[in-house]
Amino acid sequence: MRHTLAVLVENQPGVLTRVAGLFSRRGYNIESLAVGQTHEPSISRMTIVVDGDDRVIEQVTKQLDKLIDVIEVQDITNVEYVDRELVLIKVNAEPPVRGEIMQIVDIFRARIVDIGQRTLIIECTGDEGKIRAIEKSLKPFGILELVRTGKIAMVRGPKYEED
Repeated sequence: MRHTLAVLVENQPGVLTRVAGLFSRRGYNIESLAVGQTHEPSISRMTIVVDGDDRVIEQVTKQLDKLIDVIEVQDITNVEYVDRELVLIKVNAEPPVRGEIMQIVDIFRARIVDIGQRTLIIECTGDEGKIRAIEKSLKPFGILELVRTGKIAMVRGPKYEED
C-alpha cells in the first residue's frame, strides 16, 4: 500500500541526503518526494510517498523520528488531505492538431506555457489521477518530455459544525 508521509525538518544543508539515505539503507524505494520551505524559513516540509505495509511504514517513521534534523513525522495516508502535483508536458503539436490539443488543455483546466514551431509545453496541476489522465490524453500526439514535481499534501482542517 502506498503511504504519504508529511515530514517537517530543519531547513539545513544535508538534511535531504540524510533522509533519502535512510530510505536507501533500508532498501525502501521513494516513489515521490517534494521538499520546500514552509512559512517558517528555518523549517522545510517533505512530502514522501513510499510503498510498504503498515509494519514497514511504522519502521520507517520511527527511523525518521530518530534523525536529529527531523522535527515531526506524520503518516497522513488515512486522514483527509488535499494533494496536488505539477506536471510540464512537451508534446508534438503540428498546426493541424493544435486545436485538438487546446481542447484537451481546456478540459483539464491546464495551461499552455510555451509555443514552439512544432511543440507545445503544457502545465497542469492536480491530483495523481488528473495528471495521469492528461498524460494519457496527450500521449497519442507524441510526448517529447515530461517532468513531474511529486506529490505535495496538506491535512484538511476541521469542518464547520452545522447549526
